[in-house]
Amino acid sequence: MHVVVNAATSADGKLSSRKREQVAISGESDFARMDRLRAESDAIVVGVGTVLADDPHLTVKDEALCERRAKNGRPEQPARIVVDSSGRTPVDAAILDDAAPTYVCVSDDAPVDRRANLTDHANLVSAGDDRVDLLRAFAGLQEEGLERIMVEGGGELIFSLFECGLVDELRMYVGGTVIGGRDAPTLADGAGFVEDFPSLALERVERIDDGALLCWTVDEIDD
Repeated sequence: MHVVVNAATSADGKLSSRKREQVAISGESDFARMDRLRAESDAIVVGVGTVLADDPHLTVKDEALCERRAKNGRPEQPARIVVDSSGRTPVDAAILDDAAPTYVCVSDDAPVDRRANLTDHANLVSAGDDRVDLLRAFAGLQEEGLERIMVEGGGELIFSLFECGLVDELRMYVGGTVIGGRDAPTLADGAGFVEDFPSLALERVERIDDGALLCWTVDEIDD
């Protein structure tokens, strides 16, 4: 499995404001790049916080890209994945429509009624006790044939994926704006590292509009 984290941040590293509402950080050129990256992927992943805040659809928008996928023998749309330990994804969320298959990763302790409701709208992947065990969940997703995974946030999920050693690439668009705020979400929230920080190798820098796309690979840690 190959996992690519893709995100857009302000110049000071924020994903959105302290209100956790969407902020226009990038423009049309970067949206098109993101759409191409989606089209290259087998599945797109977000955390439940992103679903609750933004209600994303997570589909490829360019019809030509969808047609190209179909010509190559792939589904027109990549699958969608929600990491949702307690099963909070609303059953009317856009990500649960029939545009593409959706997988919801829950913990074994997720309430039975929520699991039952989600089963009617998505494929459930149960892994971990009170929180989703990402290593187990992603192994299960790989068994479903999902090999190239694109992660779109949010910060808690991205940190957890780095913590588990699951990230292979980080592609980050840095926009020409400052959001600020100690409570505004960053690229990698969560508990944070105090040692054994993940090391990144810068592969490419590209100017896009008034910002820059930074592309890193994650260095392997020697045992």
